[in-house]
Amino acid sequence: MSDFVSSFWSYFIGVIALGGIGFCIWLLFSQRAWLKHDVKQVTDTGHVWDGDLTELNNPVPRWWTVMYLGLCGIALALLFLYPGVGSYKGTLGYTAAKQVKDEQIALNEQIKPLFERYQQMPVEQVAHDAEAREIGQRLFLNNCAQCHGSDARGSGSFPNLADQDWLYGGEPEQIMQTITKGRHGMMPPWNAQIKPSEAADIAQYVRSLSGLASDSLRVVPGKRGFDTFCVACHGVQGKGNTAMGAPNLTDGVWLYGSSEASIVETILNGRQNIMPAQEGLLTEAQIRMLTAWVWGLSNQGNTVAAK
Repeated sequence: MSDFVSSFWSYFIGVIALGGIGFCIWLLFSQRAWLKHDVKQVTDTGHVWDGDLTELNNPVPRWWTVMYLGLCGIALALLFLYPGVGSYKGTLGYTAAKQVKDEQIALNEQIKPLFERYQQMPVEQVAHDAEAREIGQRLFLNNCAQCHGSDARGSGSFPNLADQDWLYGGEPEQIMQTITKGRHGMMPPWNAQIKPSEAADIAQYVRSLSGLASDSLRVVPGKRGFDTFCVACHGVQGKGNTAMGAPNLTDGVWLYGSSEASIVETILNGRQNIMPAQEGLLTEAQIRMLTAWVWGLSNQGNTVAAK
């Protein structure tokens, strides 16, 4: 992929852009007899069909040539004003990213009054408001459903947002922090310290924590391995640590599956999950509205009546 960020490609694109315009101008001038003499004469090619249907060779109208020369001039002007020739940025300083940013700012200003009525309301109260829930759902579908699903119940490696299980905490402030700044969850690989057979024993112990079928003979050595390598993050009882994003291993919720093979894979090779930060894509008011909707998914009975 490093080839595609080489400066060679900037020069390559510039040569193609300017060469194409130059060739078009050369072709127009080289084929135009009006530059040298009268072009009004129509010649006969000698091809005749159906007895009287003759193919003629009409000279190109002067206006047609002038039009194309004008278009070539416009093309050169655009390449001078806007980026289009390699790494040249153009005299107007235009970029597609800047255009998108300007459009986002204009749109946010347009919809700002829609969010103002919710700014002073507690998040729990916003989650109870029917109009706010509809806005929050649309924000979720546009920005979050690609990973968490349209029903917010997640999928393999993507958390379910509609249950009571939270990696970093389910309070409104914690959810808002997750949406705003993003998260980078990492389970370190232990293949340098733990043998596959030891990882399998630990997997049996982890399965037993949530009441899954397990081999009682392997649970004992598995607990010793767990106490040695895992308690620092998941705790002595395996209930996790929301400050670190370490999952609770006792609640029967699994991001990567509960089979021995899946758990062993996690132990030996580790896992990495990234929740991208939305602060550069959504406004503070939109993030707050989205927070209220997500919080309301798992707190349907705890919402505060709107006033």
